[in-house]
Amino acid sequence: MNTAEASEPGAPAQITAVAVLTAISLSHFLNDMMQSLLPAIYPILKESFHLDFAQIGFITLAFQFTASLLQPLIGLYTDRWPKPYSLTAGMGSTLAGLVLLSVAHAYWVIVVGAAMVGLGSAIFHPESSRVARLASGGRFGLAQSVFQVGGNVGTAIGPLLAALIIVPFGQSSIAWFSVAALLGMIVLFNVGTWYRNRIPSYRTGGRIPVVATHALPPVRILVALAILTALIFSKFIYLSSLTSYYTFYLIDRFGVSVQQSQVLLFVFLLAVATGTVAGGLIGDRYGRKIVIWVSILGTLPFTIALPYAGFYATVGLSMIIGLILASAFSAIVVMGHTLLPSRIGMISGLFFGFAFGIGGLGAAALGVLADHTSITTVFKVCSFLPAVGLLTVFLPNVDRKRPAR
Repeated sequence: MNTAEASEPGAPAQITAVAVLTAISLSHFLNDMMQSLLPAIYPILKESFHLDFAQIGFITLAFQFTASLLQPLIGLYTDRWPKPYSLTAGMGSTLAGLVLLSVAHAYWVIVVGAAMVGLGSAIFHPESSRVARLASGGRFGLAQSVFQVGGNVGTAIGPLLAALIIVPFGQSSIAWFSVAALLGMIVLFNVGTWYRNRIPSYRTGGRIPVVATHALPPVRILVALAILTALIFSKFIYLSSLTSYYTFYLIDRFGVSVQQSQVLLFVFLLAVATGTVAGGLIGDRYGRKIVIWVSILGTLPFTIALPYAGFYATVGLSMIIGLILASAFSAIVVMGHTLLPSRIGMISGLFFGFAFGIGGLGAAALGVLADHTSITTVFKVCSFLPAVGLLTVFLPNVDRKRPAR
């Protein structure tokens, strides 16, 4: 890595750049809020274009596979050649995708619009994750959580805004959210300027070496990264079943309205946002491994119970699942950064990209399963995925815990 955060844990006295963390979290909020409009308007698109569940899943695949394919490559590229103003370009791609979705007259236009939104994610996440680490002041878990909670809150707000704006006013009202994209571009331009001034290699062409804080052999690092990837697989396949099909599940099983289902999706996603902050704080204090243990494996009893619960129990269980399961991702990302401190962008792009990609593949596969069986069957099949959390026992203890204050 050739950026100023190369100092890593050796500079714990560095003052956290609160304004930059706030700005990057706000940008993440705007970015993911706009992106979350896509699954939130699935019921509208399904009715307007007479889509089946497999076609709904393919829209998700177009969005998430674009992000998955490009994010690690963009992160690897920017590890060597940082591009501070690429953040603004990424938000511009999201803006273009939203405009396409608002005027789409055919199914293929919807797919292209979803892919453009995915491209925005591919550009935004690796560099913005690096900016959060640069501004962390050594509190990497907290910084990643603040960054990610912006995205989670945005994801939670999206369905609510869809219920309040897009459902009453129709597909064309998606274009109204271009104002949020323009605001994001302005904020990210200023973040990019701050970032540029703190990258020595951007100014001099030099490269700052990074020394790892662990003595693990390469094979052990690869095994640990493979385990972290498997944990992301279980987490995001399950989350995909909820974010893509939770509204349909509530409508099909309990007969709620489209607007009610979107409000309940907002409640679930708000619980996800809350869990993200808790995971970062606990990880900085007690270590990432214990957070991953509790977050992944700890949801298993609740996911198994969910398909058999009544309406109110379903809402409560989904909130508990979101709260616990969300706390893992910042811990996983920070552990990956610790394992390969010279590849911050690549690791961020790999993990965020894999999360998007596996979520897209999962959405498509679960859509086919739902068409051939039922939505309830989808939730029963996915309920055992958190058992993958048992692999956490093989992860190394590589992070330094902060003393109690």
